[in-house]
Amino acid sequence: MSDVRVPNELLLAVKRDLRPVRPLASPGRRAFMLIPVALALLVLAPQFWGWRSNLDDLSLWSSWGLSLLEVLAGLLILAAGLREAIPGRELSTMTVLALMLATLAGYVGSVFLTAWLLPTNVPPEIEARFVWECVGMTATFSVPALAIAVALVARGLPNRPALTGAICGLGVGIMADAGVRLFCWVTEPTHVLIAHGGAIVMLMLLGAACAVLVERVRARRR
Repeated sequence: MSDVRVPNELLLAVKRDLRPVRPLASPGRRAFMLIPVALALLVLAPQFWGWRSNLDDLSLWSSWGLSLLEVLAGLLILAAGLREAIPGRELSTMTVLALMLATLAGYVGSVFLTAWLLPTNVPPEIEARFVWECVGMTATFSVPALAIAVALVARGLPNRPALTGAICGLGVGIMADAGVRLFCWVTEPTHVLIAHGGAIVMLMLLGAACAVLVERVRARRR
C-alpha cells in the first residue's frame, strides 16, 4: 500500500509559506473607489488648462450633461475591466467586444452631436498643432489615472492581461475625454476624432502594454 500521509517537514514548509491576504473587493466597489479619479479628470484638467471659451454657448445637458455621462460610462467600463482581472469572473469575449464597441459608438455620437449643436472650424495651418496639444494635455492627467487602474488590475490575476488593460485604458480614456471637451473649444469632428479619439486609443494600447508587462514581471518572480 502507498503511504498517503504527508511528511511533517512538508506540512511545516507549507505552513511557513502561508501569509494572510486582504480579501479582494468586488469589481463594482473597486470601480466606485475610482470616483475621485473620475472627478479629477472631469474638473482638474479644464481648471488647469482653462475652460473652453464657448462653454456658455452649449446648453447644460450638452456640456456638463454629456461629460457626466462619459464619466459614468468610463466607470462602468472600468468595472468590467476589474472583473476581467478576476479568474472565473470574466465576461465572454463577445460581451466585452460589444461593450467596448457600444462605448466607442456612444463617444462618436456625442462628437457629432456637439458639432451639430455648436459648429466650429480650425484653420488648416494650425490644425496639426491643435491635435498634438490636445493629445499632450490629455496624457498629462489621464496617464497617472491609468496607472491607478492598472495597479488595481495587478491585485487580480487576469488570464487575458492585454484585453484587461485595454478595457481599463478605454474606461480612463472616456473619463478623460469628459474633461477634455470642457477645455477644448473645437467641435470639428475631424479634430476631435483624431486628437481626442486618438488619445483614447493611445490609453487603450498603453493599458494593454502595462498589464502585460506587470504579468510578465509577476511570472518571473514566481
